[in-house]
Amino acid sequence: MNRSCVNCLKTMLIHLNFLCWLCGAFVVAFGEFQMIHSNFASLITTFWPIYPANTLVVTGTIVTCVCYLGVLGGMRENRCMLITFFVLLFILMLVELAMACVFLVYSREIDTYFEKDLMQSLETYKQSSPEGNKTLKDDFDAVQHLFQCCGVHGVADWRGNVPLSCCTKDPCNILLQSNWQEGCLVKVRDWFARNYLSTGAGVVTMFIIQFICLSITIPLFCHFSRHGLGYQ
Repeated sequence: MNRSCVNCLKTMLIHLNFLCWLCGAFVVAFGEFQMIHSNFASLITTFWPIYPANTLVVTGTIVTCVCYLGVLGGMRENRCMLITFFVLLFILMLVELAMACVFLVYSREIDTYFEKDLMQSLETYKQSSPEGNKTLKDDFDAVQHLFQCCGVHGVADWRGNVPLSCCTKDPCNILLQSNWQEGCLVKVRDWFARNYLSTGAGVVTMFIIQFICLSITIPLFCHFSRHGLGYQ
């Protein structure tokens, strides 16, 4: 392999890893934004990985660290960095595939977690004192107001003790309160599905970039190894 070809591969590796690093940084920032502004954290507690923000932050952090190593390895032509980058990136890609398979296989179980956690949150809401479980109450009220829904399966879940967040009017007349009839379970589940669809598209894009980086790393490492380069 001549030097011009090596320089071309090295440039591609650096730019692709930098692009992947930017994607990872954006994913972390977006995940943090969701964690700060989302109203679901206290309602879905049994199976925390279904919460999109958690997945975004963890995945994005790992991607940025690994891709940064790839950028440094390509720029310095360091065999140690390149082989470490190759191994870590290969493991990361396997983990991404495993996560995709888990969510595909256990999609029905995830629906069960949604229903169980929301019902538990609703019961806690009803049994709490006016000043108790303030965070959970605020989150449940925010969900009902945002999605224009009431209860988990419907307004009947409240058994007559319907909160003001179910009211269809704003401001609400307590004496003549008309409530949303549709439950929040379907709407919240659909919201999560849409978020994971966009998250999945981003992960697939990063996976393709990672695969290309993995393919470029092999010939570069072999070239440096044959010529005894890369450890200085």
